Amino acid sequence: MGKLKIKKSDVWIDMTPMSDVMVLLLTFFMLTSTFVKNEPVKVIAPKSISEIAIPEQMLLTVHVDSVGHVFMTTSDQKVQLKALQTMIGNYSGIKLTGEQMQKFKIDPMWGMPMSKLSAYLSLDQDKMPEALKKSTGIPTDSTTTGDKTSEFQEWIRACKDAYDEIGSEDGMKIAIKCAADAPYKNVKKVISELQDLDESRYYLITNLKKNKED
Repeated sequence: MGKLKIKKSDVWIDMTPMSDVMVLLLTFFMLTSTFVKNEPVKVIAPKSISEIAIPEQMLLTVHVDSVGHVFMTTSDQKVQLKALQTMIGNYSGIKLTGEQMQKFKIDPMWGMPMSKLSAYLSLDQDKMPEALKKSTGIPTDSTTTGDKTSEFQEWIRACKDAYDEIGSEDGMKIAIKCAADAPYKNVKKVISELQDLDESRYYLITNLKKNKED
């Protein structure tokens, strides 16, 4: 009896549906992910056991480095630019070009005194992070403008007004991120100036401890 021959055929799998799913997943993650800013001045926060979530939207973060210098970041570039425009209006002697304004808008962190802001924004973009590290930060002492508030307080007001224009029932949220070895007097000064503006509710950013004994 002759052997039964089985007809061989190539196996073909249609990969089109898999490709479609991969593209959809990639698009989903790109649209829903929040990218971490590459902050030039690194602030290593102290550890705690708190697990309170920090909001990602309508957020202004105040950074205090290990020397006590103050810097800021926002969650919205449009707010950042609008706040700058408000600050320029408060300082009649400061003029910025469109290119400088655009540089500030995309800057991941700012912390230059207003008197040095123009020179800072005139630098090449790859040199700005190093210049920011050498900055003395946003001044927290009183200015000669307006009602004798500090530049720090004026930035807080400018950012709050900018966020209010976006529109939110809860308004701007403030977070404070201090280096573990930041001078206490500088941190106290920041909190005191916030309280003077009736900003008594804020988040404190810390690194989560693995356990209470850490």
